[in-house]
Amino acid sequence: MTNFLLVFRNDYKNQPTPSSPEEMQAVMQQWMDWIGGIAAQNKLVDGGSALGSKGKVVRANKVVTDGPYTEIKELIGGYTIVKAESFDEAVKLAEGCPILKMGGNVEIRDIVVM
Repeated sequence: MTNFLLVFRNDYKNQPTPSSPEEMQAVMQQWMDWIGGIAAQNKLVDGGSALGSKGKVVRANKVVTDGPYTEIKELIGGYTIVKAESFDEAVKLAEGCPILKMGGNVEIRDIVVM
């Protein structure tokens, strides 16, 4: 089994926002159901977290700037780590991600143990 990082991205400027507490609860339930389904298959390594909108970028020579930048098209909203036999299986797990219903995408990266 290989661990895979699922990175959730969505359009920064057109990211949908729930219009009511009930709608927010429904969206959260979709995420919990999807993560729960992966956990039920014993494929969940780390449920991950949502990421905030503020950050810093550190470059060589100790140059630190604010980020992420509003001019970028996509915002990384969070991540999850799953285990799968192959990229194809990781893709199958990602296909149920609720962010896909919101116009977002899931980047899948294999985690290389060093």
